Amino acid sequence: MRSTFLLFLFVQNALAFLPRPINSKVSVQTASPLQSKLEHIPAVEPVLRSRTRCTIGHVILFDAAGSADGSDPVKLIIAGAPASGKGTQCEVIKEKFGVVHLSTGDMLRAAVAAKTEVGTLAKEFMDSGKLVPDEVIIGVVKDRLGEDDCASQGWLLDGFPRTPAQAAALADAGISADCFIFLNVPDEILVERVVGRRTDPETGKIYHMAFSPPEDEEIKARLEQRSDDTEEKVKVRLEQFYANVEAVKDSYADIMVVVDGNRAPADVTESVSVAIDSKLMGKASA
Repeated sequence: MRSTFLLFLFVQNALAFLPRPINSKVSVQTASPLQSKLEHIPAVEPVLRSRTRCTIGHVILFDAAGSADGSDPVKLIIAGAPASGKGTQCEVIKEKFGVVHLSTGDMLRAAVAAKTEVGTLAKEFMDSGKLVPDEVIIGVVKDRLGEDDCASQGWLLDGFPRTPAQAAALADAGISADCFIFLNVPDEILVERVVGRRTDPETGKIYHMAFSPPEDEEIKARLEQRSDDTEEKVKVRLEQFYANVEAVKDSYADIMVVVDGNRAPADVTESVSVAIDSKLMGKASA
């Protein structure tokens, strides 16, 4: 019994360093005494099921297929104030977990281009310069989450829901997440990040005058600052963000993980990955 328990701990810790893609089904590829032991430890199976191919040396312990077995795909939400680093973390999460990255703006533009019913309705508001109301945005999101890629790969909602009404609408539609990640960054740091941002109009590359300055004076001379990247306007955006975020966080209190975003991106990434893995392992063993 002790050796079995130690084997479980070894596998669990080893798998923590492996990339986690789409939901998986365990399929041992090469027979070995070690694999046989793994297959017959009930506590290990959920851990195996949450990872793709696992190898030690040249031995394949297991290989995971997609979610053709009907298991739930990974469902994630990430939230944070403007300049909290969501964009950077979304790229990492998308790569590691194999999910579809969804932002409200992208979903709206895609729905409008596809001329769906809610997309056509959204276009009417956008063309008239009005804010797209919650019920229309929620319709766009629900339609997108129902598409095949989200159903098979899972999804990452970036900055949505933004309001309590949006969170309630998702719940009413039976749409739930496995993990809600909140990137916490002090206001003064957020302001500093935003005010220092500059864009190269020729390449589209984004620089920061303090943290990631341009390579030479020629590039520096042509950099542009967004009209809303000023201290006054970012403070207004922060006020709008905080007006709703606490109620949204309350809606996901049982799956929320608060991550300190005021660190190096790699350190934030590590914390985010550990948080997601923990929630998914809890789900798999439930």
